[in-house]
Amino acid sequence: MNQQQEQLEAIRDIRNLMERSSRFLSLSGLAGVIVGIFAIACIVAVYLFLGLSPLATGYYALLKDGNGGLQLSTCTFLAADFGLVLLLSLFTGILMAVRKARKQNLPVWDATARRMLLNMAIPLVAGGIYCLVLLYHGQVALVAPATLLFYGMALLNASKYTINDIRYLGILELALGLLASFFIDYGLLFWAFGFGILHIVYGITIYFTYEK
Repeated sequence: MNQQQEQLEAIRDIRNLMERSSRFLSLSGLAGVIVGIFAIACIVAVYLFLGLSPLATGYYALLKDGNGGLQLSTCTFLAADFGLVLLLSLFTGILMAVRKARKQNLPVWDATARRMLLNMAIPLVAGGIYCLVLLYHGQVALVAPATLLFYGMALLNASKYTINDIRYLGILELALGLLASFFIDYGLLFWAFGFGILHIVYGITIYFTYEK
């Protein structure tokens, strides 16, 4: 019986070593919660700036001037708002991942991390360019759904190099992006739910499943 237990423990050790070498395991649940809070704060700032009520429709009409073009002042605020949230989210994610990796004696930047980031970056870069194309053609209402769609694809693309929970989050983001494409009047609320609420739920799940 003792010999069998030793063999089982050896198998577990080998499996853990293989998993550590093939998957990026330093994603932080706490970072997901913080990023979700940032996203919700971002949309609250947009609603306050535009003077919208929570269930107001047709927000994208307020982004255009009398000639149908985009208002420079409004676009500048939105770019600064979303850009700040993006930078804060990246900083938080990197900081918490490094902290977790050092705590678990895992490599911070290895071949697996590079592969994960590369596979995630390709859909994100393509999505960013596509959103610029939408803005160029004046299709402002489709930008929020597009960000959810491409973010979902990025998560799915990167999920094979990290924990499986990322795949489920990616599927939910994709579904939310498709739904938001039909209900474009509520694009900002869908965006807040996808990048805010879902990230918070994901972060709490990751924390209690892998970190607690």
